[in-house]
Amino acid sequence: MARKRHPIGLLVLSLCLAVVSTALGRKRDQPGQALSQMDEHKRAVHALNRLTFGPRPGDVQRVMAIGVDRWIAEQLHPERIDDSALDARLAQFRTLRMSTREIMENFPSQQMIKAIADGRRGIPSDPLRRAVYEAGLDRYEEKQDRKQGAAASNGTSGDSNRAGDQEDRSRHQEDQMLADTRVQELLDMAPDQRFAAALRLPPAEQQSLLASLQGKREEFLEGMSPQQRETIVALRNPGQLVTDELMQGKLLRAVYSERQLQEVMADFWFNHFNVFMGKGADRYDLTSYERDVIHPHALGKFEDLLVATAKSPAMLFYLDNWLSVGPNSDTANGISRRGDWKKRARTNGPVTQSKGKRNGLNENYGRELMELHTLGVNGGYTQKDVTEVARVFTGWTLQQPQKGGGFLFDERMHEPGDKTVLGHRIKPNGEKEGLEVLHLLARNPATARFICEKLAIRFVSDTPPPALVNRMAQTYLKKDGDIREVLETMFRSPEFWAEDAYRAKVKTPLEFVLSALRASDAEISNAMPIVNQLRNMGMPLYGMQPPTGYSMKADAWVNSSALLERMNFGLALAAGRLKGTRVVSVPVDQISAPGGKPDAGEILGTLENSLLAGDVSKQTHDTIAARLQDPQISRRRLDDPARPPNVAAIEGLLLGSPEFQRR
Repeated sequence: MARKRHPIGLLVLSLCLAVVSTALGRKRDQPGQALSQMDEHKRAVHALNRLTFGPRPGDVQRVMAIGVDRWIAEQLHPERIDDSALDARLAQFRTLRMSTREIMENFPSQQMIKAIADGRRGIPSDPLRRAVYEAGLDRYEEKQDRKQGAAASNGTSGDSNRAGDQEDRSRHQEDQMLADTRVQELLDMAPDQRFAAALRLPPAEQQSLLASLQGKREEFLEGMSPQQRETIVALRNPGQLVTDELMQGKLLRAVYSERQLQEVMADFWFNHFNVFMGKGADRYDLTSYERDVIHPHALGKFEDLLVATAKSPAMLFYLDNWLSVGPNSDTANGISRRGDWKKRARTNGPVTQSKGKRNGLNENYGRELMELHTLGVNGGYTQKDVTEVARVFTGWTLQQPQKGGGFLFDERMHEPGDKTVLGHRIKPNGEKEGLEVLHLLARNPATARFICEKLAIRFVSDTPPPALVNRMAQTYLKKDGDIREVLETMFRSPEFWAEDAYRAKVKTPLEFVLSALRASDAEISNAMPIVNQLRNMGMPLYGMQPPTGYSMKADAWVNSSALLERMNFGLALAAGRLKGTRVVSVPVDQISAPGGKPDAGEILGTLENSLLAGDVSKQTHDTIAARLQDPQISRRRLDDPARPPNVAAIEGLLLGSPEFQRR
């Protein structure tokens, strides 16, 4: 017998195919063709789709009331916008306000725990921090014991090994049963008592307790202070606590901040100056990188942003520049005495290694600085320029990175002598050589064009009009790389407001998820399930390992499998199946209908206006409407004709529609 297809599944598939065909097959205005412009309503929708992570209910009306141009001017000056409501939401995440050194002291890395185990560091006296350190030591010692046990068992018989394994499993099962019982006992206590009781447990019992929480973690943490919650989570994995708070903070800012353009630009620049969370110390450096480097410069001068990224511990570590040693430097030649680099004669001694790490010139940063950060791949530089820039940035290193230290210029690592970059002579000048090169690159016309084209790709089109990019580049050069001025030029351009630009950009997975949360007015109490959804969609936060960052173009994200993931997310969100996020669907009794109670078609029309400002194609409307009489969606059955339609299913299908996939 042929397998019966699920009606919603068929509808999902047809909508996904429609997204693919419309996203990749839209006609564009040809160069020289007159650009038809949008009406005021469309201008408001378009501005919200491009300058924010998507409109919330009522946003279109609010923007039209104050005027689109005035609203854009407000967004270009985020310092004038009150964002105290967001600050209150983020108050629970203490690491977002800590320096890197403070984060590492409160939530120690494996290197710090090892240093304590080796007697090179002491345990803090503060009881909460001490508990986290003791738990880390217990895990470290248990891991070492397992390694020693594995080495010792190499010479024992298989029967003995199996007997030992069985004994370990039995002991683990007993410990787990005790832990499960203890969880229930603690849940019956007040939050302060529960926290104190958990801290009194020996480290091994704490680990069993935390492993037993599983789906009860939020219930266990309920009512505790932010510091208490963080301590409980950090007992099991302090590094994960840091990254969890960073990712939740990013999502909450994007969803709830009133300074939407600043958040969009912060996301743009982080992607441009990409750093990968999975590389060692960057797990701890990224909080400061995003907060202190990217955000403050998102709408400022490009050169200031460029210098800030070049000196940031996150970038220095990610591209290994902190280990780069000039081949003729004091460090390479084993000269221990600090000498004046201006007076020291140039030598040609052999490069020496320092503990197997600092082993010579590293060109990673020099290459990515020109190819990805400034000039672009066709920016007119050569391999010789890459090597010369790498020589310039020797000595740009880190001070005590294992303790969260910041930027340091070490003249002993710096390559002496002249350098030549893009035909310009860089005279010996220590740290200032790097600043001179950054200034040279920031003011280069190739940089102006490369940066402006990327901005136009993000805000206008996957293939932005060359005339627009040229005007933006002229503003960049005239206004000394002022990002706000460049954006104003773009937002005033006829190309930005062309009718053909309306809903022409396909959303990345991040943009889709954020816009769905905003459109449905979601209330988020725990953003980690959303973080996991983004990982499933192929766009994990801070998870792009190559320095290229994520693509902003449709062809990277448009395929049936990826779009099915989006559709499933929309359906789960609307139906309330996404843990930690609550969505209140439009109440049926608030939908006006001639006959009193609205039917599924009238609900569809209401939601089309709410989620998509009424901009739904006839194909999408007819595809969904044709299925609304199905019991799975309409909820109408022969024996219960009064049962109301499934609003959540209709809302979820619209979130997965071709129109909602575009901005």
